[in-house]
Amino acid sequence: MCGIAGWVSFGADLTQRREVVDAMTGTMACRGPDDSGTWVRPNVALGHRRLAIIDLPGGRQPMAEAGLAAMVYSGEAYNFTELRAELSRRGHKFETDSDTEVVLHGYLEWGDEVVDHLNGMYAFAIWDERDEKLVMIRDRMGIKPFYYYPTPDGVLFGSEPKAILANPLARKVVDTDGLRELMAMTKAPGWSLWKGMHEVGPGTIVTVDRSGIRTRTYWKLDAKQHTDDQETTVERVRELMTDIVHRQLIADVPRCVLLSGGLDSSAVTGLAAARLAEQGEQLRTFSVDFLGQEENFKPDEVRDTPDSPFIRDVAQLVGSDHKDVVLNPAELSNPEVRRKVLIARDIPVGLGDFDTSLYLLFKAIRAESTVALSGESADEVFGGYRWFQAEAAASSGTFPWLERMNLTSAWSPHLTEEFRRILDIPGFVSDQYSTAVAQVTHLDSETSHERRMRTVCHLHLTRFVRILLDRKDRASMAVGLEVRVPFCDHRLVEYVYNTPWSLKTFDGREKSLLRHATKHVLPASVRERVKSPYPSTQDPGYAAALQEQANEVLSQRNHPVFALMEHSAMRRLAELAPAEVTLVQRIGLDRMLDLYHWFELYSPELRLE
Repeated sequence: MCGIAGWVSFGADLTQRREVVDAMTGTMACRGPDDSGTWVRPNVALGHRRLAIIDLPGGRQPMAEAGLAAMVYSGEAYNFTELRAELSRRGHKFETDSDTEVVLHGYLEWGDEVVDHLNGMYAFAIWDERDEKLVMIRDRMGIKPFYYYPTPDGVLFGSEPKAILANPLARKVVDTDGLRELMAMTKAPGWSLWKGMHEVGPGTIVTVDRSGIRTRTYWKLDAKQHTDDQETTVERVRELMTDIVHRQLIADVPRCVLLSGGLDSSAVTGLAAARLAEQGEQLRTFSVDFLGQEENFKPDEVRDTPDSPFIRDVAQLVGSDHKDVVLNPAELSNPEVRRKVLIARDIPVGLGDFDTSLYLLFKAIRAESTVALSGESADEVFGGYRWFQAEAAASSGTFPWLERMNLTSAWSPHLTEEFRRILDIPGFVSDQYSTAVAQVTHLDSETSHERRMRTVCHLHLTRFVRILLDRKDRASMAVGLEVRVPFCDHRLVEYVYNTPWSLKTFDGREKSLLRHATKHVLPASVRERVKSPYPSTQDPGYAAALQEQANEVLSQRNHPVFALMEHSAMRRLAELAPAEVTLVQRIGLDRMLDLYHWFELYSPELRLE
């Protein structure tokens, strides 16, 4: 997996600034606990932190071919074995068994068109010595994070903003535009909270040379005619899923699967267990749970059942070595854990126990495994969220997740009146929605309903899924765990995206294609289970802990957090009986605490106008 960083300066001698590149690289030690390295020339410096997954002794970076190119690489190319064979036939010689060397030689053979040959998740930067240019490339779905910051004579880049912010050329400025997207959660293309910083877009190549910075999109979702019938489509999904899971199990370190008891993770678990059984191995699975959750569970508007019974059914069917990571309110609300999550993400998202539980789960897994497969993104690919089935959400005229999850409205009641006026979040969301919808292409043969559902699917695959992928990458890499996402394989995404909505729901339920394609590895209980989201604690002890911490913050009336959040509104939340605090109100408390600690950790310069 790893973390990458670098600096291109056409007007300076970077051989005299190695300590700066070392500092940039060092901010991501958690992403690469196994090794580090830098490669410095007068106009370019590359830094790398390594998490060793494949070819443990041979994949050190930065990796260079003398006089040709040098590269820093994060991610995995799942088809590197086939690519190495092809490149060998073309005369390339390899000194290691790593996928990194294959990608570097692929660039030397095909230039930036190497992307057309890659299957995987990746963010990498290549300094081409022949043309004195930097080429930055990100995977099609945006699984691996990648940021850059233009300077007067070049660029800074890194896997995470913290790497860039460690360079004195980067200013820790946050303006209204940055905060607007933070609170709107529309995942505006190229957005970074930090002014002047940009995200390398998914499926995008950014090239930097003496003439400036240029971008090229090499992959996007396009509408194509689907000609397979139902039986053929199900079989094709089964073939793709089987091949993808088999590829993503390749590693030279211990592997496992994240098992929630839902259809998505259970399908990956079943396919992975079958594959490992063929190789004489037992699959390990991990789940997150909360103290007393199953015994005291209460159905709510998004969850009908607790996860635990379904997890047990899957683990028993496939014979996995299973472990539950059980968390209590004290662990979930621990301010030190909150600060670690904030440092991992660089932004105050305010998702509370959704984020801290994920971080603690990954921390526990890392003690036993280095690679984990996840069911993330299946809902976006197959149309699994409940709101996909709701006509009102599909035709609401805004992003469906904002309509149904109260993500934006959870901010608004807690912001100062002046700050709400400056942000104009409704206007921003409306503009972003119009921009996003305009990117969708349609087929002339589509009915109005099929057009509407294609639009909804496109919004999720190009906007919402990237929020979730970033969350999972940051939480996992903060503890040095590589999480792989089989449902983001671009072959599967393209194929399922172009199946008509009537085929995606042919049995009258959500995710019909996935359910039928993987039914052979699923227990009956999971095949019939209704979609249930990532779990959240229902223990009022969590809200009580937040209120206690909020009171400490509220005593500091001059703290910068109250330039954004209304003091009296937060005071009212802190005074409620813990059992009466709703989920939206709890998110408000979490967001105030996130902002408070973020100010303490990052000392940003706010520019509100």
